[in-house]
Amino acid sequence: MTGASDQQCEVSWFSALCDDDYEFLGVPDAKLKSSWEHCRDIVLQAESGGFDNILLPSGYALGIDTTAFAAAIATLVKRIRLLMAVRIGESWPPQLARQIATIDRILGGRLTVNIISSDLPGETLASAPRYARTLEAMQILKTMLNGEPLDHQGEFWKLKLDPPAVTTVSGKAPPLYFGGLSPDAREVAAQGADVYLMWPDKREAVQAIIDDMTARAAKHGRTLKFGYRAHVVVRDTEAEARTAAGRLLSKLDAAQGEAIRNKSLDTTSTGVAAQAALREGATDDGYAEENLWTGVGRARSGCGAAIVGDPDQVLAKLRMYQDMGIEAFILSGYPHAAEADLFARHVLPKLSHGPLVL
Repeated sequence: MTGASDQQCEVSWFSALCDDDYEFLGVPDAKLKSSWEHCRDIVLQAESGGFDNILLPSGYALGIDTTAFAAAIATLVKRIRLLMAVRIGESWPPQLARQIATIDRILGGRLTVNIISSDLPGETLASAPRYARTLEAMQILKTMLNGEPLDHQGEFWKLKLDPPAVTTVSGKAPPLYFGGLSPDAREVAAQGADVYLMWPDKREAVQAIIDDMTARAAKHGRTLKFGYRAHVVVRDTEAEARTAAGRLLSKLDAAQGEAIRNKSLDTTSTGVAAQAALREGATDDGYAEENLWTGVGRARSGCGAAIVGDPDQVLAKLRMYQDMGIEAFILSGYPHAAEADLFARHVLPKLSHGPLVL
């Protein structure tokens, strides 16, 4: 019988647009600071390495603008998809629809979109209305990008518009990737997302999330694809990988790590709390379960754990997630270009992978 791990999965890398690239975690390095040149080079490294897609993250307070970067890098890549993160609190959906369609055209039809349920900078909405606004935005985007006239009478937007004159290459809305652990976030994902993203956790917790989200989506007559976002440290041997992971933290000052975490706008989210709990429950050397190391979370908010091991161990971990229902991976490592090359040489050729098909 063929298992899920024999099926194709999408394997994406990560370009550090939000000042999140280090040789030593918590120690700023001018050469690795977010810039057009540095983030461009990460994307080109990922494309040459054979990755299917690459996440372009977005943060209001950190780094460079994602939409502008996506439009520029779209003119340079030939094969790789872009997973462009957009912050709904900073967007007017009809304009965002035009931007998405235009960039998809530049890219030749290879754009995917990561929806972030953000606030408008300087304002704070409670969780329930903020996620309600996000769902409205997703519904507006899908209607307009599917080429349909819009008659939306919602709580946050009342719009009656023709679809944008510019269309995506396919004439359809691109896949919407979305993540969030709170009940409000889960309901938005169940109703509006195409791919539900999750951060690292113990296998039983991952399975529980998949089961819950499958049931929630079914209540709305929908199905979801599942994606898993994690860091990775792969070396020829497990000992070398563990040493490399330890080296990342070798110059970290605890206060500096806390300051980095607190700079992020998601520090109070349910997902970040879950990453902190995973870290706090780990062994003294930071492992929550075999080959899942939580040390990364000591110096960053958000995704805070890495798959650490030799090529076979990393491959086995990914295949375990595939067997649970994961069909897309978004991976990263430090420094990002160097670790992309290591993963591309050691693990990627052993995976059956390609762009996610919805």
